[in-house]
Amino acid sequence: MTERIDGGPRSVVVVGAGIVGLSTAWFLQERGIEVTVVDREGVAAGASWGNAGWISPALTIPLNQPSVLRYGLKSLFSRTAPLHIPLSADVGLLRFLTKFALNCRRSRTDQVIRANLPLNEECLEAYDVLIGNGVEAPRTDAAITALFENAGQAKELRRELQDMRDAGQHVEVTELSGPQLRERVPLAADAATVGLAVEHQRYVDPGHFVTALGRAVTERGAEIRELRVTDITHYRRQAAVHAFGGEMLTADAVVLATGAWLPDLTHRWVRAEVRAGRGYSFTVPVARPIPGPIYLPTQRVACTPYRDGLRVAGTMEFRGPDDPIDPARVRAVAESAAHLLDGVDWDRMHDVWVGPRPVTADGLPLIGRLDDGVFVAGGHGMWGLAHGPVTGRLLAEQISTGKQPDALRPFEPYR
Repeated sequence: MTERIDGGPRSVVVVGAGIVGLSTAWFLQERGIEVTVVDREGVAAGASWGNAGWISPALTIPLNQPSVLRYGLKSLFSRTAPLHIPLSADVGLLRFLTKFALNCRRSRTDQVIRANLPLNEECLEAYDVLIGNGVEAPRTDAAITALFENAGQAKELRRELQDMRDAGQHVEVTELSGPQLRERVPLAADAATVGLAVEHQRYVDPGHFVTALGRAVTERGAEIRELRVTDITHYRRQAAVHAFGGEMLTADAVVLATGAWLPDLTHRWVRAEVRAGRGYSFTVPVARPIPGPIYLPTQRVACTPYRDGLRVAGTMEFRGPDDPIDPARVRAVAESAAHLLDGVDWDRMHDVWVGPRPVTADGLPLIGRLDDGVFVAGGHGMWGLAHGPVTGRLLAEQISTGKQPDALRPFEPYR
């Protein structure tokens, strides 16, 4: 690796133009490093565009909960269940799901919560740094209100939030019912009788934000190119990025931040598997104002104010990242949410989207060094948007100084 006088690299190629890759690029630029970003389809083309847009440290509840395993076994292979595994699941996916099931235990859940705490503590600040220094995109501070049909349904989320508190996460919740619930959530239907408002969270328009971040990175001198990367090697003491068609880019270091497509480039180094947990979203018109995001935990559905309407996001579908949209999954999300929300025009659905979230079997992302001059950042599951900027800041520190921040130790790629 060619080094500067201070010991850090002069140039880095970042593979992946989503929230994690572009955040890493931005914070590398802050440290005076020349950056080139490449992506197979361009900025925000993967899981970054159509998600719910939540930056919610209090709700970064691990996916690998014992309750998820119980629910998954009941709904196995159902086309309409929030957690869906196709009947055509390959041997690799079944192996991954077996590992995931083994990690759905209380001790692992607690470990993931503790590992995420440093990221949660700094995630809002990392966004503020970006927004305060040239990333022109709005963000909104608001409570995220969970709706339930009865108090019994709310018990699971109460317990999960208490687990977060016990680990040291700040969580402030307001209990809602009756007129107070209707005032906070004007779209709440009569079937919704209990609400838990998780205070002091945040949301953004994710596509807008990531596009603005990409624009800021280019305005600082980076080039963003559409290239389909096929391999990473070394060439004359530098990292070499090989693209389809024979083109090769070299730099002092490369960062792999390709989300659900990480295994295509990291398989020679990483044993921890990453699989696509695909999420769906669409936008619908609403009859009344929406003060803030709405969470339907029982249905696994997240709803966010979006361009005078409501973005509705849900499901966890383990299929290939490039597979087409399954209309049955879209209908299932709408039907599961309809009885809890009033004043929503479900027949005028638009901007239907599916995006592959990178999910690891143990619930922890992969962040750190793979080889001389080769780094990885991905596998955040449902919390890539929340943890993307802080991940980029911490990884930029490791790349430029050669020292692993303490906050990244639990996410060691070789674990």
